[in-house]
Amino acid sequence: MTNPYTSAPMPQPPVPPQPAFRPAPGWARKRYVLPALGLAFFLGIGAGASDQDAKTSDARPTAASPQPTVTVTATMTTPVEEPEPAPTVTATKTVKVTTTVTAAPAAADDSASDASGASDDDSGSSGGDVYYANCSEARAAGAAPIHRGEPGYASHLDRDNDGVGCDS
Repeated sequence: MTNPYTSAPMPQPPVPPQPAFRPAPGWARKRYVLPALGLAFFLGIGAGASDQDAKTSDARPTAASPQPTVTVTATMTTPVEEPEPAPTVTATKTVKVTTTVTAAPAAADDSASDASGASDDDSGSSGGDVYYANCSEARAAGAAPIHRGEPGYASHLDRDNDGVGCDS
């Protein structure tokens, strides 16, 4: 029996002869040509830009010579009628105002009166009884301007802190 591994090798197909110079594929040329063109482009731009700053000794700026010019202006005026003013409309609204006044009960004890006959709680001002949320309410009540110490004065009504609220 013969050994199958020691048999003669199979014949190979013949290899065609290789040419001495093999041309490079198209993509290989682009790898070198395109960067070279880009470099040449940027060098050309740089040379052109640097040439603008250089001045030669024989170059003189040309003087502008005056030349006559003609200017034509046409103006047209047309009369415009002014429109009549719109009629004035005044709307009035009648509001019925009712005021409820609650009378305080008379003091049964006259010992709270002093020698002049006025009670201690009657100081001529209502103190903290009056409160205005804003200057519009104070103006509507006819109390503006309000001075410091008067009924209804509060610091939120006095923006410039000069002692007079709702002064403007």
